[in-house]
Amino acid sequence: MPVIKALATDVPELNILVNSAYRGETSKKGWTTEANLLEGLRIDEDTLYGYFDSPHITILKNIEDDGIITGCVYLEKRSPKLYVGMFSVSPLLQAKGIGRKLLIASEECARQMDCHTLTMTVISTRHELISWYQRRGYQPTGETLPFHHDKKFGKPKQPIELIVMEKTI
Repeated sequence: MPVIKALATDVPELNILVNSAYRGETSKKGWTTEANLLEGLRIDEDTLYGYFDSPHITILKNIEDDGIITGCVYLEKRSPKLYVGMFSVSPLLQAKGIGRKLLIASEECARQMDCHTLTMTVISTRHELISWYQRRGYQPTGETLPFHHDKKFGKPKQPIELIVMEKTI
C-alpha cells in the first residue's frame, strides 16, 4: 500500500474519497466527519483539476493492492513552509495507519522541497483531531483564522474558526 503522487486522472476517485471522508452519511462511519458542522460538498472535480495545474501543489494518494485510493493529502509549497490540507482517509478504513503513512510521506515531501515546517488549519472544535495531530508533533501556533467565506468548501451550520498548527522537521 504505497503513498504516491496523484495524477489528474485520479480526480473522479479523489472527489468521491474526500467528500465521503468529510460530509454526508458515509462520513459518519469514520471519526473525521464534519457533517454536523458543515453542509454541502468538501470539494468538487473542477477545483481538484485546478490543483493539478499549479506547480506549487502536490496531491499524494495512498493506494491499496487493487489500485483503490484509500487516502490522500493536499500539499502546497508556501515557502518556507509546506501547507497540509484536504487530509482524507476512507471512513471505512480509518484507524488502520493510513493517515499516519500520509503524514510521514508529507514530511518526506517537505524535506525534498526544502521546507522545514509543515502547517495546517483545523476546525477549533475538532478536539479529537487536534489531539491526533499533536500526538504526531503538530502544535497550535496560537493563530486563528475565520472559516472560508467561499461556500465552495461547504456552508457552516454554526460559526467556525480554524486554528493553525505547525510541525518543524
